[in-house]
Amino acid sequence: MIKILANDGIDPIGKTLLEKAGFQVVTVTVPQDQLASALQHYDALTVRSATKVRKELIDACPNLRLIGRGGVGMDNIDVEYARSKGIAVVNTPAASSLSVAELVFAHLFTGIRFLQDANRKMPMEGNTRFNDLKKAYAKGIELRGKTIGIIGFGRIGRETAKIALGLGMDVLAYDFNEVPATLTLQLSGNTNVEVPIKRASLDQLFSQSDFISLHVPYSEKPVIGKAEFELIKTGAGLVNCSRGGTVDEQALLQALDSGKLAFAGLDVFENEPTPLQTLLSHPKVSLTPHIGASTNEAQERIGTELANLIIDFFKQS
Repeated sequence: MIKILANDGIDPIGKTLLEKAGFQVVTVTVPQDQLASALQHYDALTVRSATKVRKELIDACPNLRLIGRGGVGMDNIDVEYARSKGIAVVNTPAASSLSVAELVFAHLFTGIRFLQDANRKMPMEGNTRFNDLKKAYAKGIELRGKTIGIIGFGRIGRETAKIALGLGMDVLAYDFNEVPATLTLQLSGNTNVEVPIKRASLDQLFSQSDFISLHVPYSEKPVIGKAEFELIKTGAGLVNCSRGGTVDEQALLQALDSGKLAFAGLDVFENEPTPLQTLLSHPKVSLTPHIGASTNEAQERIGTELANLIIDFFKQS
């Protein structure tokens, strides 16, 4: 019987699919330093973002035949090295796109109406400084008619654009690869509408966008650092639901403190799981703990897709 260690968990639907197909699925989390020993008894390993699958672990587990990543980014796996050793590596890039895109707008709505600060101060000061707080948060803005620049126009970037277009925003898209001329919006009542998309250079996107959303994989060098913040329109908002390290956090703090940025929404951080405290306590930052794909619907899709990929692989082996 094929044994699978789902070290970062798997949705019950996915687990059930695997078990019905004859696989044994174990969902007990093994600490990173004990994985090499534990994996001697498994044929496959599934992870999310917490477990790291590096060269040393791969070398220590020659019996592994498949590594599955529930989600998009695979920067926690030495993918090419694993494949060079004959280990299949699969992921589920489409399953969580909508959930991440919706979180982007949770941060945007939070930032434009000062909710991140209001939610901190109302419990402590709401009954003594109500009118002062009302005045402090009285200069919110609307998203309709504003421009959002989306850096990285893959599946998640496109879902983000669709929500923006549905809200009446203008979209500027940047990607190393091709940007489609139009996107199809699926409205209620099974109505589809084709909406044009404008491709922009990074300089154009930085200077013209009221809001910027990052949807890029992990990179050794930040995509947005001090030089890029100088190009960004004064008073813009920035949301990062992609990967920690894609924004220079010290440069970000300087941009927030100087007023260059009106606010930032962060789901990812350089030093996860111990983010910089200055960011966590900043009044202009909306915060979530890397939960972009963490909705019930996304986890069901991820579990189902990952289970089917695993089943197909071992059937063909």
